[in-house]
Amino acid sequence: MLSLSQIETELVTAIKAKDQMAVETLRGLKTRIQNEQIAKMKELAENDILSLVKSEVKRRKEAAESYTTGGRQELAQKELAEARILEKYLPPQLNEDQVAEMAEKLVTENGFKAADFGKAMGLLKAQAGQSADGAVLAKVLKEKLK
Repeated sequence: MLSLSQIETELVTAIKAKDQMAVETLRGLKTRIQNEQIAKMKELAENDILSLVKSEVKRRKEAAESYTTGGRQELAQKELAEARILEKYLPPQLNEDQVAEMAEKLVTENGFKAADFGKAMGLLKAQAGQSADGAVLAKVLKEKLK
């Protein structure tokens, strides 16, 4: 079960190990969680924390892509390393083949057409939960609805 206290424990471990990359990444995540708790005026549930972690991973991957496009490989590598540190807090992700199977079954059972993309996407997201990236779900579902 992912919680703020688990992240704080991992942060202390990273500090003791003098792992500067992990320290910076986990401090940023801890701050984001705390800010969200202050904004919502309550403790965050595990799903809320998982959503924040997922959001942070996505941000870093997008930044890495931008740095790569801009010819800044060293910055792209840093962003990807931070994303890898954060990804260990996420549940195992489904691969494209697994998502394709789920999408195929969903489309077949419900007779969805291309016009039903929104409805199908909602059901697929609910089925996959936190274990699949939204972009992968959308890409695979678009292919299945053609």
